[in-house]
Amino acid sequence: MKSIINIKADKEVKENAQKVARELGLPLSVAVNAFLKDFIRNRSIAFSAIPRMTPTLEKLLGKAEKDISANKNMSKTFISADEANEYLDNL
Repeated sequence: MKSIINIKADKEVKENAQKVARELGLPLSVAVNAFLKDFIRNRSIAFSAIPRMTPTLEKLLGKAEKDISANKNMSKTFISADEANEYLDNL
């Protein structure tokens, strides 16, 4: 037997959750049910203080790591903040 749960969620949270569920090929209700079953089974909710990188950030960092490895798009090493600011002012 199915039951309906009405909850309040931020519009952006709901839309992003629907998008992720859709990308996984699931209706959002399946994801919510999985969460609730896990909540019942473990009697706990896991909160993470560790931020996770978005795919966009991972891609940007990957490009930066490649540049560092190739010594490409690199500035010189600065001894002081003033030296760095002077360098940036002259770009």
